Amino acid sequence: MQLHIILVSPARPENVGAAARAMKTMGFASLRIVDSEAHLKPEAGWVAHGSQEILQNALHFNTLAEALADIDFTVATTARSRAKFHYYCTPQEVQEQLEEKSQWVNHAALVFGREDSGLTNEELALADVLTGVPMVADYPSLNLGQAVMVFCYQLSTLNQVTAVKPENAEAGQLLALRARVGRLLENIGAEDDQKLSDWLHQRLGLLQQRDAAMLHTLLHDIEKKLTQ
Repeated sequence: MQLHIILVSPARPENVGAAARAMKTMGFASLRIVDSEAHLKPEAGWVAHGSQEILQNALHFNTLAEALADIDFTVATTARSRAKFHYYCTPQEVQEQLEEKSQWVNHAALVFGREDSGLTNEELALADVLTGVPMVADYPSLNLGQAVMVFCYQLSTLNQVTAVKPENAEAGQLLALRARVGRLLENIGAEDDQKLSDWLHQRLGLLQQRDAAMLHTLLHDIEKKLTQ
């Protein structure tokens, strides 16, 4: 599984350079930039210090949705209250999720939002799970470079996993599962039940491979029964 770091609309080149340096230090190389050219500024290269190739090879996208087009599993960072999100994971839990999914997911992404406002609700909705850095300070804030370093350090153990494509990895398994659940809600007339829809969306990203496969089987049987 390859992990891609995605920065959404970063404003300060220095922050992007610091993020690239953190990535290189912890063994990550794939950087994607959304709606920003901060990585092209000289200041980014100055701070990157030895990891300029990450900036040079960074891919640019106009929207987060475009940046996630080939991603199978998405983790988005947020500083908002975790109480609203039942699928909120600590960095340690994100590590566990990615280690399990490395056996059946080809591409995963870790998304960081804007320095001043983070990710929008619409952007957060594109993620499978949400995460954040627990802090006890009166002013709980990390700059972008620090946040990337925290997660890259936590997830660096992923680089110890042998880089072999899992035989049973199939692109878009979780996406297909979400689409299937959405169709089922429509077929039973429950598409307007926002509470139920949100709960399902929040839980699907936490499924392990066996659970996802069993749910696909169950949905297939339900769909078959509904068409009889």
